[in-house]
Amino acid sequence: MAEIRDLEYRAMSAWPALESLDSDGWILRFSEGYTRRANSVHPLDEGRRDLLEKIVEVEQLYQARDLPPTFKMTEASQPADLDAALAARGYAWEAGTSVRVADIGPPERSDVAVEAAWAQTAAWREAFHRMKDVPAERRALHDCMLSRIASPVGYATIRKNGRVVACGLGVVQDGRLGLFDVIVDEDERRQGHGERLMHGLLAWGRAAGAEKAYLQVMLTNEPAIALYDKLGFREVYRYWYRVKA
Repeated sequence: MAEIRDLEYRAMSAWPALESLDSDGWILRFSEGYTRRANSVHPLDEGRRDLLEKIVEVEQLYQARDLPPTFKMTEASQPADLDAALAARGYAWEAGTSVRVADIGPPERSDVAVEAAWAQTAAWREAFHRMKDVPAERRALHDCMLSRIASPVGYATIRKNGRVVACGLGVVQDGRLGLFDVIVDEDERRQGHGERLMHGLLAWGRAAGAEKAYLQVMLTNEPAIALYDKLGFREVYRYWYRVKA
């Protein structure tokens, strides 16, 4: 359970929400609806208040922001009967995800471009928005969230004929490298770009002082899971969301 809590707190810090509220052991995150993880409740501590009272308060706070009340759940979520209580209240189960960790070996030579200066990331951001199909009106919000990351960040890109065909980012915190936003252009998949990108990010993270890496991958993403297995990432735990319509 301690490792789950550690990784959950690391991931929250590495991917900051626009607004966070600590409510009796639960951390409520709001980011105008961009990504589930930045717009959900992270119930890491049990607290002392009545459970139903807390759930109702969450619903009111999220609905006031025009967001669906959403809980990011793990086997360590508190209290222990929270998942059952949410299910009984009509919360749907969504987006099962595997959280994986791996040791980072000695630094390897890599030709993957990794940019650490925010001012030099325009090409990375444009490529990510294009490949992820981020709506134009949401792109500034995504950029704002990225710019708020306080830890060292590496923005990795792979180009083909001058065009970015794969990108991802890494965040280094206290010897751990978090990997996020890894994506390969749909027309360029199954050509080794993803593996090459990952090696580039791991090499950058190792050079930045990280000895271990972690990432999150949806259980339905079989190609990515196969790649991460190949790279030595092992599952530590799973999380899922409980969402109220």
